[in-house]
Amino acid sequence: MGKDVIVACDFSSARQVFDFLDKFTDRKPFVKIGMELFYAEGPQIVREIKKRGHRIFLDLKLHDIPNTVKKSMAVLSNLDVDICNLHAAGTARMMSAALEGLTRPDGTRPLLIAVTQLTSTDSEALENELLIKEPMADVVMHYAENAKNAGLDGVVCSPLEAQAVHSRCGKGFLTVTPGVRFADGDIGDQKRVMTPAEAKKVGSDYIVVGRPITAADDPVAAYNRCIEEFVD
Repeated sequence: MGKDVIVACDFSSARQVFDFLDKFTDRKPFVKIGMELFYAEGPQIVREIKKRGHRIFLDLKLHDIPNTVKKSMAVLSNLDVDICNLHAAGTARMMSAALEGLTRPDGTRPLLIAVTQLTSTDSEALENELLIKEPMADVVMHYAENAKNAGLDGVVCSPLEAQAVHSRCGKGFLTVTPGVRFADGDIGDQKRVMTPAEAKKVGSDYIVVGRPITAADDPVAAYNRCIEEFVD
């Protein structure tokens, strides 16, 4: 399994996302479709982007009672995406139900990964707002182990935690890491960040990059820079 850059297509309309994707003529990026675009355009936007030949990470972060998540994942499995996700905080029972719902009758399914803690959450918010007193690193590791034990393929985590997740859960357990910014870029609302080169060194399998590419003056050049720093 090779490393790759996933571009977060956080746009509010099909026109915006296709205007963006039309810029890429040599290489079709692996794209993330999140809540904003999915809620604006519905499942059809996933089908249209897939038809163009892009791999897709459908980032809807499901978190509900096990039966609801199971039924929802069964619907999403028909969209032929490559990766789906949910919140590990939904418990192992919910994650197992999600896996069951995502698996098609022929046994195939997209990869399923769990969000440990959002990269916008820091230790202060974890303790004071979520009332979780354990250190961030311990919480992330515990959630990652729960996800692995439930049969999931990996986790979404900060690149700061990727190496520890692999040490605890094995090299084959995927780490998909947002919170990646160029060394000379703005970190925005992210709290726990690394550069693409740093994420490569600590063993991230996929990095998710949004505004440093989508808001760049030359998105293709910014994407190629990510590829050079992280993949090549």
